[in-house]
Amino acid sequence: GYEELPTAVNITWSSINFKTILQWQPKPSGYFYTVEIHGQTSDIKRKCILTSETECDVTDVLRNVKETYTAHILSVMPMEMDNFEEPPFAVSEKFTPYSQTIIGKPEIKDYSQKGSKLNVEFEDPLTPYLFPNGSFQSIQDIFQHDLEYKLYYWKDQSSGKKSVTTKSRKFEVSVDGEKNYCFYVQGIIPSRRENRNGQESTMLCTSVGRTILDEYGIEVFIIIAVIAVAVITLAIVLPVVLCKRKKAKKVRAVREKELLNGV
Repeated sequence: GYEELPTAVNITWSSINFKTILQWQPKPSGYFYTVEIHGQTSDIKRKCILTSETECDVTDVLRNVKETYTAHILSVMPMEMDNFEEPPFAVSEKFTPYSQTIIGKPEIKDYSQKGSKLNVEFEDPLTPYLFPNGSFQSIQDIFQHDLEYKLYYWKDQSSGKKSVTTKSRKFEVSVDGEKNYCFYVQGIIPSRRENRNGQESTMLCTSVGRTILDEYGIEVFIIIAVIAVAVITLAIVLPVVLCKRKKAKKVRAVREKELLNGV
């Protein structure tokens, strides 16, 4: 009967940019799982009915992102039994997408360093949720004024890091025009107690006045120097060798001629 079935353990919520996956253990044997999502003010929604997996994408039933949810993971028999017997289940911790989803990586779209100005443009991560016209909502569309972005930047090959904050999608900061700079962008929600900082974007570096040594390192410089020395040495030695061979050939020809005349 149902009372003999094991229940789920180690239930966790994993959520990035509002794409939310529920995970648990153990792998079922001889039974299945069904997930029920309970909201504080919303109706119960069922997902991943009679699944043998130990994870379930529940993104589409968490559309009210400010709602707080719990998941009931039911352990059920392969064959339907009478509806009067309640299957055993385990209950997850509470989860509120708005305050707990992780902010993903912003995408750097363009950057430049002109004179003493470093300009960086980026785009928000997208969520799985759609507008009525079918386009995806960005995290900015959902968080509105609660979301801001921070640019971290520093001189290339230096550890002195600076930062500036914006609520737009552009940064312009004053820098040393003779130095290259590296940077990355990160989303932040200051009102949160946890998960305030999002994932960091790809780190990029400018290349104003960048030399080959800066770009590729001293190893490549050494290789180039060795090749150059080899080429110069070959250019000097080869004519000498050819000249000696030519002289030797002439001497041999003269001797052969003398021998013939002597005969």
